[in-house]
Amino acid sequence: MDDEAPLLVIVDGANVVGSRPDGWWRDRKGAAERLRDRLAERGLPGRPAPVELVLVVEGAARGVESVPGVRVEAASGSGDDRVVELTAGHPGRPRLVVTADRELRRRVTALGAEVIGPSTLLH
Repeated sequence: MDDEAPLLVIVDGANVVGSRPDGWWRDRKGAAERLRDRLAERGLPGRPAPVELVLVVEGAARGVESVPGVRVEAASGSGDDRVVELTAGHPGRPRLVVTADRELRRRVTALGAEVIGPSTLLH
């Protein structure tokens, strides 16, 4: 296990954005940018730095740029599949996935990742 690597936090952007009925569906890219900016400003509540934050976006939110502190990964297809790929790509590293999607939770925990729900980021 790579204990020296910071915690890899992979955020299921569509799921987190979609967890609040705040009109995100009118501007999916803007909603993803607001989430990215919140992550860049606040990090992961309750988890001290260093963490590596990765925001996975898909569909209409593609085109959101990375900013210092948050790398944005645009899924070419399914955002869930991209989250799983990123999780699987770092097997010796501590990983935390932020999603409420039950099937995605099952897929990433099978790979050894920890999972938390969107409310952790939005409070």
